[in-house]
Amino acid sequence: MTQPIEDYALIGDLMTSALVGRDGSIDWLCLPHFDSAACFAKLLGDEENGHWRIAPAGAAPSEQCTRRAYVDGSLILESYWETETGTVKVTDFMPQRDTAPDVMRIVEGLDGEVTVRSTLRLRFDYGHVVPWVRRTDGHRVAVAGPDSAWFRSEPPVPTWGEANSTRSEFTVSAGQRVAFVLTWHPSHEPRPEPVDPYSALEHGLADWRAWTSKCLYEGPYREAVTRSLITLKALTYAPTGGIVAAATTSLPEEIGGVRNWDYRYCWLRDATLTLGSLLATGFLDEARAWRAWLLRAVAGDPADLQIMYGISGERRIPEVELPWLRGYASSAPVRIGNAAVDQLQLDVYGEVLDALHLARAAGIPVERHAWNIQLALLDFLSHNWRRPDEGLWEVRGPRRHFVHSKVMAWVAADRAVRTLEEHPSLPGDVERWRTMRDEVHRDVCEKGFDPERGTFTQYYGSRELDAATLLIPRVGFLPADDPRVIGTVDAVRAELGSSGLVRRYSTEGPSVDGLPGDEGAFLACSFWLVDALHLTGRGKEARALFERLLAVRNDVGLLAEEYDPVAGRQLGNFPQAFSHIGLVNTAITLGFDEEGAADAD
Repeated sequence: MTQPIEDYALIGDLMTSALVGRDGSIDWLCLPHFDSAACFAKLLGDEENGHWRIAPAGAAPSEQCTRRAYVDGSLILESYWETETGTVKVTDFMPQRDTAPDVMRIVEGLDGEVTVRSTLRLRFDYGHVVPWVRRTDGHRVAVAGPDSAWFRSEPPVPTWGEANSTRSEFTVSAGQRVAFVLTWHPSHEPRPEPVDPYSALEHGLADWRAWTSKCLYEGPYREAVTRSLITLKALTYAPTGGIVAAATTSLPEEIGGVRNWDYRYCWLRDATLTLGSLLATGFLDEARAWRAWLLRAVAGDPADLQIMYGISGERRIPEVELPWLRGYASSAPVRIGNAAVDQLQLDVYGEVLDALHLARAAGIPVERHAWNIQLALLDFLSHNWRRPDEGLWEVRGPRRHFVHSKVMAWVAADRAVRTLEEHPSLPGDVERWRTMRDEVHRDVCEKGFDPERGTFTQYYGSRELDAATLLIPRVGFLPADDPRVIGTVDAVRAELGSSGLVRRYSTEGPSVDGLPGDEGAFLACSFWLVDALHLTGRGKEARALFERLLAVRNDVGLLAEEYDPVAGRQLGNFPQAFSHIGLVNTAITLGFDEEGAADAD
């Protein structure tokens, strides 16, 4: 039985992550990195594609824990199982690694006696390869090709092989603990030195709490903001500072549909929004690391700028399908890699320039070569902004003159002008960029605005709408009180609204994205609507919608990419950085004004 996406929680070590279901099963784990092949892929298939479940013996396959929660200020998950004979707690976490990645699961008896069973099915290469398992010094070691994993318990408990799985069963009473550790390493290297799980738990909790204590946000949504920031930290690849869009691939935007993509990479368009959230909440080290990753990734010929890169800045991300995985809830195909990497999306130039301008304004030291890179990007954009592109939403249909892409070209020129005005000693032709800025602005207002309906459209000459136009006042293209902005907000809300939330664009009839099927309400766009309502003086409505969005989070505070308000379930890759960035930035935008004294409702 497929668990709802919202039934999963995230654990990770800042290099990779795993999803733990309410049934006690880890159904997704890529080792050693976010974009590596999964050794647990039940999420996109079935049990034979790999998983690791710990639950009371006799628990039905669909039986779930009684309750669960993260330890405050951490990514350490505690799940409680109350049975007829007693209660146990399972603590799941991945300590920040020294050399090798570890998944640690500690079972602790709280009262009575409970017999617990662990079932481990390792399947390397996205659930495709059954490893050879042998016993060495009382531990199990699984090997297949380049992959090797060691499995042990402390103290040792009865463990045996059965039906291509490794099973353990034991009984704990109040105060007793049994820890399981799964450690991966390249099969040609010697076994890593074992890490003590109990000491790792103590240090891991201290590290997370020390990190969250830096958060400067003190508004009414602190719990939600803190959890979102922890999630963004968990999606960060620590060696490079890159932030992946999500922990998963191919979780569907429509159950049974084909809109299934790999999000385990770093998108440039996340740059400005991510930097803004990190800087505003006090996480300067993470902001510096993300900015450094950004500069390394975009270095080179501006014509070769990509919309996404690998976690270390890799450029080649070929897309292939995995036919042996049936897909989440039979939503096929399962894809790894992402063909959108080769698309032309002109908006990313604006996002990069905006992010670097924001970093400079925040006082992050700027190297001279960083400004030279920006000038090169601007020069390319000045010759190419008139071209049609695939746009923000990575459509797989024909290229068009998307309004959002043109607005972000304006942003690129605007940030260059502002930088040169604020720092006149820097090289650059400020008049050239002013001219470009004015030209783009006129072009958008003349060709991207529908005067009959009083709204900006999705692309030049269309009647379709796009939720990305909600960002027009946020980026400064027009003031929030401009009638064209207010008309756009109202039109998007009316035509793209879905039970109070917002879709990206219409998928009815011949869809602009060239794909069949439908999708849910897009959560980041719904946060943008909150921002737009607030900026246009409708603060009470903004806060009401924000509270609605907070209620969409699952029981441990996580958000996917989309939400189906009819079925009441999350859709798309999970957890989604874009959604959590939206939550943090919108909480900041609302200004912590609970009384609404400044509202014009």
